[in-house]
Amino acid sequence: MNDDAEQQHPAQVNAGYAAGQLAAALRTAATHEDPDTRRRAEERGQKWRAVLTGMAGGLLSVGSRTPVAGLPAWVTPEVVRGGFATGRPSAGGPLLAHESATARRAGVPEDRQELFAYFLSEDGLAELYGLLDSGRYEIGVPEEAALLTVAWLVRAGETDAALDLVQELAPFAGRLRFAPRPAERAVPGADAVHRSTVAEARASLARRQPRTAVETQREALAVWQPFGDELLTHWLEVTGDDGWIRIPDPGPGHAWHARSAALLARYRDLARDHTLCTKHRSPKENLGILRGALEDVVAGRQLGPRRLGLLGNALTSMVRRRGLPGSEGHSALRREQAAHAALPSHHALARLVHDRLAELPAQDGIAEVGPFLAEVSGPEAARTGLPAGAAIPAAVRRPVEVALSAPLGTLVERGIVPSAEVLATFVPQLVAAATAQAHPDPALRTLAAAHYRAFRGRRSLLLLNLERQVRAEELPWVRAVAAHRVDGEAGDVAAAALRQLGGLAVQAFPGTILPNPLVRELSVLARQADLGAPLVEELASDIFMGTFTPKFLSAARVAAELLGGGSLYERYYAIDYRALRNLAIVEAGEAAGRSYGARTSPGFAALCERRAAQLAPGAENGSGSGSWVAANGTVIEQAQILTTHNLATLVHRVGIAPEAGWDELARRSFVTVCRLTARVHHNPRPLGTIKDIAYAWRQMLFQLSLCTPGGRARTLAWLPGETARHPWHVAVRLAPALTGLRQVAEGGSAREGEGRMLLGWSTGGHWLRPDPVLPSDVPVRPR
Repeated sequence: MNDDAEQQHPAQVNAGYAAGQLAAALRTAATHEDPDTRRRAEERGQKWRAVLTGMAGGLLSVGSRTPVAGLPAWVTPEVVRGGFATGRPSAGGPLLAHESATARRAGVPEDRQELFAYFLSEDGLAELYGLLDSGRYEIGVPEEAALLTVAWLVRAGETDAALDLVQELAPFAGRLRFAPRPAERAVPGADAVHRSTVAEARASLARRQPRTAVETQREALAVWQPFGDELLTHWLEVTGDDGWIRIPDPGPGHAWHARSAALLARYRDLARDHTLCTKHRSPKENLGILRGALEDVVAGRQLGPRRLGLLGNALTSMVRRRGLPGSEGHSALRREQAAHAALPSHHALARLVHDRLAELPAQDGIAEVGPFLAEVSGPEAARTGLPAGAAIPAAVRRPVEVALSAPLGTLVERGIVPSAEVLATFVPQLVAAATAQAHPDPALRTLAAAHYRAFRGRRSLLLLNLERQVRAEELPWVRAVAAHRVDGEAGDVAAAALRQLGGLAVQAFPGTILPNPLVRELSVLARQADLGAPLVEELASDIFMGTFTPKFLSAARVAAELLGGGSLYERYYAIDYRALRNLAIVEAGEAAGRSYGARTSPGFAALCERRAAQLAPGAENGSGSGSWVAANGTVIEQAQILTTHNLATLVHRVGIAPEAGWDELARRSFVTVCRLTARVHHNPRPLGTIKDIAYAWRQMLFQLSLCTPGGRARTLAWLPGETARHPWHVAVRLAPALTGLRQVAEGGSAREGEGRMLLGWSTGGHWLRPDPVLPSDVPVRPR
């Protein structure tokens, strides 16, 4: 969920978007060939129908923090794509199975109001106390933590706080689930870090079905090619050296005719039992010709000249292609093919690994994956029919490997976390740990961690006019225990987690900007650590309204503190960080003189617009034919440049210091630049890639600015040589950018002579887009 106010949204809601989503869902539900896909599409259609009905009937106020009439902001709404609320609360709907079971056990009607009253009784509170102590519960939506919080407050002697919370919940007790879901195992420890669970790994393995193409090839190698060899040998017995086929007269005991009948009988058995291959049925295939001719002979029909000609050609072709059956070459080929056919299928091996995982806790990760990926053992071979010693292939290993439970750095090193976007999925687990550390009581700490993980699953609403998403501290049950936080210790834990995660993201993915989900989670830690570390999101250019919240200017001021005074970054992008610091001081003073807080930074927005008009590709030659989305993009890009998109904040306020060193990260970022640039060639839609190139280039410039002078000089000298490791068009395309960078390093400007400033957004034709012409003196590397 996006819990920041800074997401930019349009001033009006387009109902046509919802109508289009409904139409797409209905079309998929009616036409898709997969029944599960049709079912999911039908469910989506019902949700979009509810959105449109609610908008038309006044039930929904799309764009508000309280989109559903009668429900306060803290209630978790059901949200569909685009941030539209359906009108239904996520904790509502029919009673779940565990609620019905609780009602029957407690002897109360199956009604949420009655269940709410039961949990406030002596017996109900005792049940909640047991859950608090054992940790054997699950919280799927934040509301399910409410009654556990009431129980904790009562047991802690905070009866007034408990009564206040009950009074706030009571009006909604008949509609919402406020009790947790019982579980067989305790809530996972806050330090458990894994990308997927054992249950998810087993489900992935169970979905692996036999592949028809693979099994067809296996049948061909194991069944039909050996049978074809038998037919070939059988016909060669009656074929002379001169190529003439001389079929013996059918006598009472003639062995050849008897074997012919036996071969045809076995063919019918094989065709009945092995149905994947169909080539043997074709009268035009060699095997079909041999079989058809043999059927005529056994039936007593004379082979005419055409049939004999076809038969002779088939025999000659088969011998020429594979050799005579029994020859050294032919035998070696058939042994190799038989060994290939005998390899166990991925489906069978996946089933074996699936069964190996059966004894592990379903909702945990796997501490050590090695034993579950070992070769097939002797007992397993006897039980399953798989060959002993068979190795588990990579495709089957992967679902188990991604369930590894290990330190986050280890998961990054092993490639289980391949991107910053995937890294962001781990952050709620770690942020939950940091959040929970604020509570000294173990039961409350476990509850806080479980609640935080559920709260992070709350989907963002479409908000208008810079309204802010609901934050966890606004929920009534979180407020009720706020006095029991020990913020000093929690702040230290949060700061340590922030340094670990921020440093890991910057070092592991140096050429990638921090994705919004990761920024969101890091922002939570930054607030808890009280570091004054403004972290900013990447804004969407298609809904950008030309305004920035004050924290963008605050982030730019942090960048000025770190990079001002003539850094390579400041000179390359022609930034006047002194003027920017003055702007920040002026706007801070103006905000302090108002009785309400500033919601936008007009000075920062104006600065970004001026810079975009001066620097964006297309602006330099007066070209401005790009769309309004592109124009928005150029302004947003300047905001990213001025703020360094969180890098300066992480370094200067959080204190990250990557172990690899800044010069090494700069080199890795440039490798990313080259790799992405290679994708532009012959690409009909390269603008998204060009934007990513500019991101990586900007990361590199920041990293170069933090290098020692010697490390920076060595890295700059290394850059041109690195382009030679990539296709020729990469060096040609990047030459203007490298020229511009060299000119800045020597004290000049990036835009002098043949130099170019590398930016991602353009209001005209971007200079990186046209495919270059191969220079005559550039050798082309063989592919």
